[in-house]
Amino acid sequence: MLPKEKLLKGIKNREAIARILDQAEIALKTWEIVVSDFLCPPAIVEVQGLFQRLAEVEIVAWGGYPQAERQRVSIARSEISLDVSEIPLAALCIAGNFLFDPANHRDFLGAILGTGIVHEKVGDIIVLEERGAQVIVVPEQGKFLEISLVQVRSVPVKTQLITLNELKIHSPKTKKMTTVEASMRLDAIASAGFGMSRSKMANAINSGDVRVNWKDITQTSHTVESGDLIAVRGKGRLEVGEVTFTKKQRYRIQLIRFQ
Repeated sequence: MLPKEKLLKGIKNREAIARILDQAEIALKTWEIVVSDFLCPPAIVEVQGLFQRLAEVEIVAWGGYPQAERQRVSIARSEISLDVSEIPLAALCIAGNFLFDPANHRDFLGAILGTGIVHEKVGDIIVLEERGAQVIVVPEQGKFLEISLVQVRSVPVKTQLITLNELKIHSPKTKKMTTVEASMRLDAIASAGFGMSRSKMANAINSGDVRVNWKDITQTSHTVESGDLIAVRGKGRLEVGEVTFTKKQRYRIQLIRFQ
């Protein structure tokens, strides 16, 4: 048996991680591969950190494509080899004419949940502007959604199963930049990367609108490192790249902005 209470100490996404630990115990007992529902990015980060401490079980996360935010996790004994191809996923195309009644991510998610499906069964939603959207779900809900999802906002839609290869994944637009700062403070680097004033960025951090590696950070003085991913609500993401020193011993930081 896993020491669940000890492992859950300090975990923020406690309910989701507790379910994963229950599934890990099943995997240990049965010697079978067990697959979770979809997890949000902060929960995935916590799961990956947690299972690095457990020698007897291994996990692999996958959401259908490399940039997927919501992912399922497969769990097995460490003696069993895991591969993302073993994580079952289904993809659906939600087609309609949204030219005169545009729908966003929240609209499509709301329509899907309105059919009675819980969020944990739904992966990423890829909005295709006026043409509709594509969504990744657990396979057992695919046929149900084909029949049940017939309208999003005021727009009639046709929902149809497609292959994962038909997903219209576009690489995000990126902008590379360099900033020189006196420290590696979150507010300094994020304000430079997102083109915001230091005071506005500080307000965003204090308001809980900023995450580092999918974890909520509310301290402006939080120290970031090379490889960290900074996300600001409504602004996109920023990756901290190589960090070197200037002659005056200031930090020269390479940044990549994802839009």
